Amino acid sequence: MEQKKELKILMWIIAVFVAVFFMPLTNERFTTAIGATLDLAKWYAQEHVILCLLPAFFIAGVIAVFVSQGSVLKYFGANAKKWLSYTVASVSGGILAVCSCTILPLFTSIYKRGAGLGPAIAFLYSGPAISILSIILTARILGLEMGIARIIGAITFSVVIGLVMSFIFRKEEKEKQEQQMNIVPQPEKRAMWQTSFHFFTLVFILVFANWGAPSSADTGVWYYIFTYKWHVTAFFSVLLCFSLIYILKIKTTWVLIGAALTALSAWFSNVFIEETKLIPLVPMVVGIAALAVITLLDKTDEENKEWAYSSWGFAKQIMPLLAVGVVTAGFLLGSTHGATAIPGIIPNSWVEWAVGGNTILSNAFASFVGAFMYFATLTEVPIIQGLLSSGMGHGPALALLLSGPSLSLPNMLVIHGVLGTKKTVVYVVLVIIMATISGYIYGMFF
Repeated sequence: MEQKKELKILMWIIAVFVAVFFMPLTNERFTTAIGATLDLAKWYAQEHVILCLLPAFFIAGVIAVFVSQGSVLKYFGANAKKWLSYTVASVSGGILAVCSCTILPLFTSIYKRGAGLGPAIAFLYSGPAISILSIILTARILGLEMGIARIIGAITFSVVIGLVMSFIFRKEEKEKQEQQMNIVPQPEKRAMWQTSFHFFTLVFILVFANWGAPSSADTGVWYYIFTYKWHVTAFFSVLLCFSLIYILKIKTTWVLIGAALTALSAWFSNVFIEETKLIPLVPMVVGIAALAVITLLDKTDEENKEWAYSSWGFAKQIMPLLAVGVVTAGFLLGSTHGATAIPGIIPNSWVEWAVGGNTILSNAFASFVGAFMYFATLTEVPIIQGLLSSGMGHGPALALLLSGPSLSLPNMLVIHGVLGTKKTVVYVVLVIIMATISGYIYGMFF
């Protein structure tokens, strides 16, 4: 056993040495790809990590800590009203920030606590497919049409796949309904409106902090919201302070100190930072740091500290994978966010051959490959951005968006352990088929 471990280390050392030894530094395509990697990584760090990801981690922490088991049976149970359970499950992804693997503990928990197969599957699919974060980034980076198509497709997929799964395995679902007739859920720790208020306050901060710029011809509501988005964000930040004091019972003094430091940092950034896009990053970092500190130090309720630890858990799990995804996308596919695209190492002709145009085969290929690839949260956006610039058709791009984030090989293995082989195969096949059809139809119009 020890010899195998040492041999593995030796192989890694040799592999790294050979890669460095034969690094083609004189090759123009290679050096250009390195530049594209650094360019894309810098852009993601400045534009998305602080304003998007950090608030999303705290939102995911709220789901993991403050939502009770009783709510699971109420909204997802086998005896819950279908219109209610499927509605909640299908739109739940819009308030989560999870990848195909991060959703698995939540899915496993609600399923083993008594959630019906259909609503649980709808939750499993929608969670990674349609998070607020992914919607914002898809619309901002890949275009409004793609963002809208992703929303409609993901919600429709989650409901249809859940209903089909429930119908196919209706005998087992009937048995579960009979078993849950006499279950009495534990009482809620706090009123539902309080948890909802706290939750949606964080969601609105995330949404308005990332409100995208309108087109030059747009002078409507989108324009006015963008113009005053930081005022709106500040308003919801005040509501968050109220929630921390009144709902979570954190010391008023601590909350006010954190709010004062955040306001002071906002003034500082406006006065001393010249680059406009960097100005909001300072108060966001200070505000998040203050939130983390006051929840970790709070002794009135152990759940408050657990919220901070849970948020950190999401960060540890997602951030390294996101970094790898962005770096890989930049090197392989290039950087396309600027006015001038920087090509990656993969020739455009390869992409055009595999997923170019809008045929059933190209959409099926994109859906199938996406189903087995692993996408950390949000990595699908830069990857598809690069693929589109390299010749990928818009239909296959949507097909990849609808199959990739919700499925992966690790995801399938865990689902198999929870649901068994038959249910897992049916679920995966349904996702691939629907993604292929949706991509093909979308590609006919765009």
